[in-house]
Amino acid sequence: MKTKAELIPECPVATTVQLIGNKWKLLIIRNLLQRPWRFNELQKNLEGISQKVLTDSLRSMEADGIITRTVYPEVPPRVEYALSELGESMRPSLDSLREWGEKYRASHF
Repeated sequence: MKTKAELIPECPVATTVQLIGNKWKLLIIRNLLQRPWRFNELQKNLEGISQKVLTDSLRSMEADGIITRTVYPEVPPRVEYALSELGESMRPSLDSLREWGEKYRASHF
């Protein structure tokens, strides 16, 4: 079985695409750039995402060190997801994607 390091592509762009290159992960990160979110808040805000896809995406991003999951000792239990330092370091890239999208929309619509 290959190690995690062996599964990561040599190309940095391919690595990024592998880690966050789907619609839902990018939108989860977009939300977490604002503040920590609870699971149900994310699911309601991300219209069309299934519970399974959200769960799998959050677990994957936590395993990759992009987000953190904090469980608070309350009744009922409260769990919040937030960007890790690594995830927060993606802010300039997402800002650039937002700016590009704004320019595209302004010139095409």
